[in-house]
Amino acid sequence: MSAPLAGTAPLIDAHAHFYHAGAGRSDWADLNAARFRAGDRIGITYHVASALGTYGFSSPTYFPSPADVTIGNDAMLEIAAREHGRVRMYVTVNPNYTDHALREIERCVERGAIGIKLLASRRADDPLLDPIAERAAHRTLPVLHHIWQHRRREWPSQEISDGADLARLAARHPRANFILAHIGGGGDYAHTFPAIVDTPNVFPDLSGSGVDRGMLDDAVAALGARRLLWACDLTMETGLAKLRALDVLGLSDDELADIRWRNAVRLFPKDSFPLITRAAAPRNAQRATLNAT
Repeated sequence: MSAPLAGTAPLIDAHAHFYHAGAGRSDWADLNAARFRAGDRIGITYHVASALGTYGFSSPTYFPSPADVTIGNDAMLEIAAREHGRVRMYVTVNPNYTDHALREIERCVERGAIGIKLLASRRADDPLLDPIAERAAHRTLPVLHHIWQHRRREWPSQEISDGADLARLAARHPRANFILAHIGGGGDYAHTFPAIVDTPNVFPDLSGSGVDRGMLDDAVAALGARRLLWACDLTMETGLAKLRALDVLGLSDDELADIRWRNAVRLFPKDSFPLITRAAAPRNAQRATLNAT
């Protein structure tokens, strides 16, 4: 078998999605299989994924009903249990239904969820998100929030947020950590970096279909490697392109490891990625011994 395209070092996709039978697509199983094939070819160790309700099939994609949220989370629980060696799960919630959202967090965390996924169901700085952020801090769960880079108008069928909106939420909840979705996923990414630079509990992921020249250079220059997470979202080929770009930015081995996997290990609950942390433990012990001598 050919060596992985991104090498053999650990690699965590911090923003992935899987489909299911209730998502309204007859090819849902083929899409999931394709993600695994692409992940194996790239060299992804773990996919941290969510299922977005019924993806608009039974209720609006960005405003899923409680029933649809539960259907999607049940499907994601099954995938994560079946593929436990390579899949971890976000529990998706709609903050417009506070009680249901908090119950879903508890239910899914008890069955292995390691993060919370928020769609464009409510502006990121809306007080309705406060109970979810409080629960995230209590449970040490990062919150992955859907973001449009530099929101300058309203968009139909979603209550879209940008980095400034998320920064306000994060400032209210300094004990919680927030993953800002897809800096390459639409809008003006250059607006995002100054909007969050002084909010240290916001960590952008690199996903999205945009692979603009200079985007990753600017992200590292503004925020540093310890605040960036590698991720794909839906377009895995652009995730691979960003890995290729990272390789030529002049980053140190430690900085590359931070973006590829270490930052995710730090953000998510302890022991979320045992294949990586168990393998890294002997190397870390050896490094500590060498430093001591």
